[in-house]
Amino acid sequence: MYVDEIAAYVPRTEQEAGDKAMMLDYLRRFPEDILTRENKIAHLTSSGFVVNREGTRVLMAHHNIYKVWAWTGGHADGEADLLSVALREAREETGAIHIRPLSTAIASLDILPVWGHVKRGQWVPAHQHLNVSYLLVADEGDALHFREGENTGVAWLPADRLLELTNEWQMDEVYTKLLERARALL
Repeated sequence: MYVDEIAAYVPRTEQEAGDKAMMLDYLRRFPEDILTRENKIAHLTSSGFVVNREGTRVLMAHHNIYKVWAWTGGHADGEADLLSVALREAREETGAIHIRPLSTAIASLDILPVWGHVKRGQWVPAHQHLNVSYLLVADEGDALHFREGENTGVAWLPADRLLELTNEWQMDEVYTKLLERARALL
C-alpha cells in the first residue's frame, strides 16, 4: 500500500524529512481523494528518473506546458501502485519499451509546486504534487517518440550537462540527488 511505502521511506535530507511529514499528514487528512485530481490542493504523483545502463545519459521529455526538458511522470489518477504509475508514464511519454526499475524502492519524496496553467483548454489552479520518485533504467536502443499533446520531444541528455539543458532551477536539487542515487545503484 502506498501509505505504508511512504511511511517506511527513510529520508536522506532535511527537505525529504519535511516533505515526508507533510505528505503523511495529507494522506491521513484526505484518504478519499489524495490519489486523484479531485483534491484541488494536493494529490499524489509519481515520477521516473530514467538513466542509461552507464548512468551517463538521462531520458527526458520536452514538456509543452513549461517548455523545458523534464523527467517523466504523472498523476496517480486512482492507481495505488505508484511504481506502476512511474513505469507507465515513462513508457508513454518516451516511447521506450525496455524500461525497468533500478530498484523497486522509493528513491525520493518531494512536494512540488505547480503553477496555475491551461491544459487542454481548461484552467488548472495552482496546487501541490506530492511526488514519489523511482529510479529507472532504459535501453538506449529503443525507438523514442513523444506523447503528442503533452510533449514536443524526447531525448537522451548527457548527465554531465543535465542542469544546463533542463534549465529549470527549482528542479536542480531533485535531479542532482536522483542522478547520484541512480549511479550508486548501477
